[in-house]
Amino acid sequence: MQALKLVSSGKMELQDVALPEFGPEDILMKVAGAGLCHSDLHLLHAGDDWPFFGNTVGHEGAGWVEEVGSAVEGYAKGDAVLVSVIWSCGHCRACIQGRDNECQVNGSRLQFPTTPGIGPDGAMAEYLVVKARHVDKIGGLDPVKAAPLADAGVTPMHAINTARARLTPGSTAVVIGVGGLGHLGLQILKATSGVRIIALDSDDSKLELAKGLGADLVLKSDGSAAQRILDETDQYGADAVFDFVGIQPTVDLARAVIAPGGALRFVGLGGGEFTFSVGIGQSMPWGMDVQMSYGGTRSDQQQVIALAQQGKLGVEINEYPLSDFQRAFDDLEAGRITGRAVLIP
Repeated sequence: MQALKLVSSGKMELQDVALPEFGPEDILMKVAGAGLCHSDLHLLHAGDDWPFFGNTVGHEGAGWVEEVGSAVEGYAKGDAVLVSVIWSCGHCRACIQGRDNECQVNGSRLQFPTTPGIGPDGAMAEYLVVKARHVDKIGGLDPVKAAPLADAGVTPMHAINTARARLTPGSTAVVIGVGGLGHLGLQILKATSGVRIIALDSDDSKLELAKGLGADLVLKSDGSAAQRILDETDQYGADAVFDFVGIQPTVDLARAVIAPGGALRFVGLGGGEFTFSVGIGQSMPWGMDVQMSYGGTRSDQQQVIALAQQGKLGVEINEYPLSDFQRAFDDLEAGRITGRAVLIP
């Protein structure tokens, strides 16, 4: 079969490799599509010390069950499935409590949990081996279009779920960045809350997309954006801010518009920095809640699948043959993709 390998810093190759072997608890999945994420660009440019050269990339995968291990129950050849972005242990304290994206065994205090394509072989290949407990059936959903839900859907869902206490009717939520993650985050907010949504982006086409997805107000992400948001909230600020970009200007914008007691969620991995002082005269509102989460939980994934099955959540995709991977990566890096790029084996 063919698989896309990260062979050295800045270099990928499509290689012919043996069909992967699978064990009693595994599923052999025929890949329908693999989503391309900005974090894949981070891996590409991680430098010579990256420890996983030679592995297959791709952490957003969906497809059809090809074969099942002898201990697997409930799955049969032809079932359409979505692969979890988090491969947790399933038995540590965090996993038992439903916090599998904070797994103590397959992760650590400063290391994210095991993720396909970042260590174990990922989905940018013709076939993928995965434990049965790390996939969910998607019924009649098209697995090509569903593949990005594994991260681009689950990650916003988790961030939004952690902010539910502030997403009450009459609240204002700000979505910064209407790209691969943000356009799904906007839809999740629209489908699962009664908040007013203010969406920001620097790209006019993405602002048009945000309008079409139901944003109540769209604003250009520029030097006037913070004051516009404060004006829209009587100078109080937004009850929740979701930064799906994470570069310094968007971090600064999020910080400038959060309300007292507001939920501030940094989702994009753009490398921006967030600091504040503790004490009287501090520069930040009292009581704000700041989180930077990694991926999401199995429960988040099942909620995302349910919304997609109800027609309330859809991914804007750009399809590329797996053999045309370089163009897909180049288009993503150049900002030419609206929504999500999906590689098709």
